[in-house]
Amino acid sequence: MPFFLLNLPWILYSEDMENGKGFYLYGMHPVTEAVRQGRRFEKVLLRKGMEGEQFRTLMEELSAREIPYQFVPSEKLGSIVRGAHQGVIAFLAQIDYVPFEEMVEGSLSRKANPLFIVLDGVSDVRNLGAIARSAECAGVDGIVVPAKGSASINADAVKASAGALLRVPVARVPNLRAALYYFRDSEFQIVAASEKAEDEMYDVNFRKSTAIVMGSEGKGISEPVLGLCTVGARIPMAGLTGSLNVSVAAAVILYEAVRQRK
Repeated sequence: MPFFLLNLPWILYSEDMENGKGFYLYGMHPVTEAVRQGRRFEKVLLRKGMEGEQFRTLMEELSAREIPYQFVPSEKLGSIVRGAHQGVIAFLAQIDYVPFEEMVEGSLSRKANPLFIVLDGVSDVRNLGAIARSAECAGVDGIVVPAKGSASINADAVKASAGALLRVPVARVPNLRAALYYFRDSEFQIVAASEKAEDEMYDVNFRKSTAIVMGSEGKGISEPVLGLCTVGARIPMAGLTGSLNVSVAAAVILYEAVRQRK
């Protein structure tokens, strides 16, 4: 069923929310105007090989507002929209992202030693949702995700989080390394959760201002991000399986921080 937006000459459509596809709009002019009016987008899909003045204008607007975009085959767009999408489909954000610096400074003003979790390339929406659920239960002050290379915060992610993604602050940053530099300048320790770390998580002092970095499900923490971490934390493993699922690992480490802070 279409939803008409007040004072806008275009239609916003809803896909099957149970399948996590959420709200989207399409067409070069409608998307460009929505971006200019400050609509928050999760991502924008663009047809490969696009060119022309309107396309360049849209790209300038997306870049200026740091909205993630991805070039995909025309078949991909056609599988989402059967109408004249003009090579552009934009998905509206399911949550209101918080400015990163505002989130960090706000937490520092409220408490002595805030706790954040940083997700480096976590691409599965169910893992993202499960991490957010554990993070809120553990009293985490915020979640940091990269604008590109991360799971979309869509209806599936919100459902997997049991609504936690609507309650815990989330900041989406264009560059994770820049965010980690900001944490370091704010006197946070940056803990890399990795099975390769020398120290077990019990040996890390989580009572300090801390940002815990969790890596992707397959590759772990990327080398550029790992190089900015100040501490490593390893979950002790007794079985033959080499690692835990990233959402389970996040919960284990977060609750070690909770235990210490109690």
